[in-house]
Amino acid sequence: MPRSVARANHEIRIIGGRWKRSRLPVPDHASLRPTPDRVRETLFNWLGQDLSGWRCIDAFAGTGALGFEAASRGAREVLLVEHDKALLAQLQATQQRLAADTVRIQRGDGVAVLRSLGRASMDLVLLDPPFDSELYDAALQGAGAALRPGGFVYLEAAVAWTDERLAPHGLALFRHLKAGAVHAHLLRHHLVPHA
Repeated sequence: MPRSVARANHEIRIIGGRWKRSRLPVPDHASLRPTPDRVRETLFNWLGQDLSGWRCIDAFAGTGALGFEAASRGAREVLLVEHDKALLAQLQATQQRLAADTVRIQRGDGVAVLRSLGRASMDLVLLDPPFDSELYDAALQGAGAALRPGGFVYLEAAVAWTDERLAPHGLALFRHLKAGAVHAHLLRHHLVPHA
């Protein structure tokens, strides 16, 4: 979402599930760029509306829009990771307001937390790091290791990622959408054909 739009609205809404239409505040924060509604709607159409039983991590949570959306749709465990103290406090306030008991919030570095997860422990890894950061490769490496067979990685970036660029991380493109400046990717494990 363009920063000017986020600052003008100062909130976004959860678009589906048990907390549909619940508001999420968008603080006036330089690095904050919440995932646009259209992109979130498409992502959860790709995934299916019911995430019952899924284990998820939103490694660069920001407003928590992606993680709360997953929890709203039945995910049994959602870990929101955020390093910024003010954004962390906002996530905790939202968690309490929604009584989101399946959501856990952790202060820390998203890449480090991904690396600390058990292998094949997550059904869905949500990656939306700052567009100007150099975190993408490290985050994708951690996501690939944490992803269970058959699971998904969502990647939001300013550029399209090709299968060639994803292959070193053991991932391949499953779906792609461009919406304005946002490239939304749904990734799965790269399956190497048996010889």
